[in-house]
Amino acid sequence: MREYLLTLCITAAVTYLLTGPVRKFAIVAGAMPEIRARDVHREPTPRLGGIAMFFGLCAGLLVADHLTNLSEAFTKSNEPRALLSGAALIWLIGVLDDKFEIDALIKLGGQMIAAGVMVMQGLTILWLPIPSVGNVALTQWQGTLLTVALVVITINAVNFVDGLDGLAAGMVCIAAAAFFLYAYRIWYSYGIEAAAPGTLFSAILMGMCLGFLPHNMHPARIFMGDSGSMLIGLVLAAGAISITGQVDPDALNLYAGSEKAAVHQTVPVYIPLLLPLTIIAVPAADLVLAIVRRTWRGQSPFAADRGHLHHRLLEIGHSHSRAVLIMYFWSALIGFGALAYSVNSASMWIVLGVVFLSAIGLVLLLLPRFTPRTPRWAEHFVPPRYRRRRAAAAYEQHAQAVGHGEEEAAAHPAPGASAVARVNGSTAVGARSRSGVGGGSR
Repeated sequence: MREYLLTLCITAAVTYLLTGPVRKFAIVAGAMPEIRARDVHREPTPRLGGIAMFFGLCAGLLVADHLTNLSEAFTKSNEPRALLSGAALIWLIGVLDDKFEIDALIKLGGQMIAAGVMVMQGLTILWLPIPSVGNVALTQWQGTLLTVALVVITINAVNFVDGLDGLAAGMVCIAAAAFFLYAYRIWYSYGIEAAAPGTLFSAILMGMCLGFLPHNMHPARIFMGDSGSMLIGLVLAAGAISITGQVDPDALNLYAGSEKAAVHQTVPVYIPLLLPLTIIAVPAADLVLAIVRRTWRGQSPFAADRGHLHHRLLEIGHSHSRAVLIMYFWSALIGFGALAYSVNSASMWIVLGVVFLSAIGLVLLLLPRFTPRTPRWAEHFVPPRYRRRRAAAAYEQHAQAVGHGEEEAAAHPAPGASAVARVNGSTAVGARSRSGVGGGSR
């Protein structure tokens, strides 16, 4: 576990430190497209955040290759190299799209080629565990088609959900955390070495997202763009493919008693409908709804619009931050609920807990304008909008006393009141804008 945590931390650190220079490069390179009709942010914001995320991926793989326990994933399997090859290709396509806005069909073709490159190097689905049947071996063509389909679906699901500040990175990080715990349990508890690459991919993916999130939280200073959203979608799919298609349920027979029991034990997390979509259930649902909605209107399935789930949350009155947190909540509930069910599928308490949390989530959806009152002792740990009015009133009185407007008041904040504009450390080029609502790769 320590080596996985070290790899995660190094990946996050490299991604975080490189995002600031990448932002400056994106501004100089002109990767700041004009505001489009479907966008919800109000000011042009640089993209190309995927550049920092890709180098974070490379750093994580490089470090893992030199660690004692993790290096076995490189010597006994070609999957890390397959991931790097596919990630480099999809990343280049994303960088070109962030700069030049390439056609959607060209991006789709690039996604299929990237998946094919990984298949050619051994990262493919070899068999499927089917409930009540057991282990079903796939032919080469069947495995290739299923692998390519899973990669393309996952990439576009993540790309579609990337529409608000911090949304895609946070949701993928939650999914990767749940999948990491599941894969680590198979690798460590059962001693199945075939699960090591999938565990490593999940740890690196968490590091990429955690390193980028401080720059991408509302109000975002940089977007990951297609170079980032397609990259993390591919890494997420690679981890699912590695576990689903490479870990033989026969290896779990000693722990589950039989092959069918082993399949039943692994089904709840990654194969409820023949595809491991529980880890990205919310983005996948958004993808399906978007395709149905656009096809019903006679549009192309790749035509962008403002009908995504996060757009609907904003329309019913939720703030930007609350819409993102609600999406986080549902992603965590589905991912970790499935994880808990896979550990003990016979426990009724797990089902009742999921039902109870689902009810809480529905209540949050119905209270878009509710602002909780934070205790005074916790005011320093929450955003200013959740603090009591006394702090805001103190700030206004201080601004009038200074007599130089909001800029002077921000430079000399009153005690208990937060400054309006601050610079985000080494990542900043200028003062943050408070008027932006958010955006994404699309």
